[in-house]
Amino acid sequence: MTASGAALTASVVIVGGGLEGTAAAWALAERGVTDVLVCERGTVGGGMTGKSSGIVRCHYGVSSLAAMAATGLEVFEKAEEIFGTDIGFRQTGYVVGVGPENADAMRASMAAQRAVGVQTEEIGADEVATMWPTADLSPFAAFGWEERGGYGDAYQTAQAFAASARAAGARIRQGTEVTGLIVDGEKATGVTLADGTSVHADTVVVATGAWTRPFLARYGIDVPIEVHREQIVMIDPGEDLGDVPVFSDLVTLQYVRPDVRGEILFGNSDLARLDLADPDDYLNRADAAFEELTAEKVGTRFPGLPNPSISAGYAGCYDVTPDWNPVISAGPLDGLVIAAGFSGHGFKISPAVGRLVADLVTTGRSTDPRIPETDFRLSRFAEGDLLTTRFPYAGAGEMR
Repeated sequence: MTASGAALTASVVIVGGGLEGTAAAWALAERGVTDVLVCERGTVGGGMTGKSSGIVRCHYGVSSLAAMAATGLEVFEKAEEIFGTDIGFRQTGYVVGVGPENADAMRASMAAQRAVGVQTEEIGADEVATMWPTADLSPFAAFGWEERGGYGDAYQTAQAFAASARAAGARIRQGTEVTGLIVDGEKATGVTLADGTSVHADTVVVATGAWTRPFLARYGIDVPIEVHREQIVMIDPGEDLGDVPVFSDLVTLQYVRPDVRGEILFGNSDLARLDLADPDDYLNRADAAFEELTAEKVGTRFPGLPNPSISAGYAGCYDVTPDWNPVISAGPLDGLVIAAGFSGHGFKISPAVGRLVADLVTTGRSTDPRIPETDFRLSRFAEGDLLTTRFPYAGAGEMR
């Protein structure tokens, strides 16, 4: 216990104990950097981490993002070996379907994904029909298939990252609110806590998700994040569906995945218009309009479900950047690293995020040539050099 107003020291202090902050602590421990202090104002994984839909797929037209997802998948597959516990990863497979206008873009994107190590292939409608016999597949022109895809549990994963980092020597303080940075000239030298404690550190990692922009704005640092409320609905399908894969429907713009309790999780992929929200004060459930949208989209795509019904709904927030890709970057202040703006991609890439943060802390450069740190630099927004897919999908570009 530290007396109020006292001082602490650490080699690295991480602001935020969600998925990305704990991933950074874990990855630093992998490198032997264990003098790490994670400060979380609530509990580990207790913010937006627990609201993740948990989809695991590598289907991205941005090659560095596809490579990050491939790295994440490798860690999820070895979770028992790495963490000694089940993190909730279920390898159901992932199928994505597109209409005629997007078939060529999908094929080009998949070729680029394979070039960075993603295991993906095109399959026929007959194969998808075998996996999802209740689906109407007539509008689709092409399907991509990732046998190793699936879904996971972001909260369990954050807990595993935290436990692994703690076992290696990192300190994780819950119920510890960071109120600001300590800045000496052009360098971040630590943080201040709500109880008056100062934490002096060589490096400060800010991994505060939807709260990042206001936290850093007072230091003249603009991380262009808008907070978007994202609704999720759980559906009782009315029958045992068996081992169905995750299905990303880029015709009606929806995605569904199975759940360990036999339900289906539904999410909307139409993100052309943001539902702006205050992450500290937003409707934490699916509203009636979204439930109607769910019934319409699920009924259209899965007419073979015998008696589906909505069983639950909730909402979380995405921290969205202008190009829908994250900031994983050294900051304008020396000694500052920012990991935020994950725009809905954060769970599946979290192991790679942690490792890139560890790279930036220890050497300033990425150690994975597939994932250049320059792709995720904060300055790209001011430079007008956004990180965008080479293979845009009509109507569904934000998340792919």
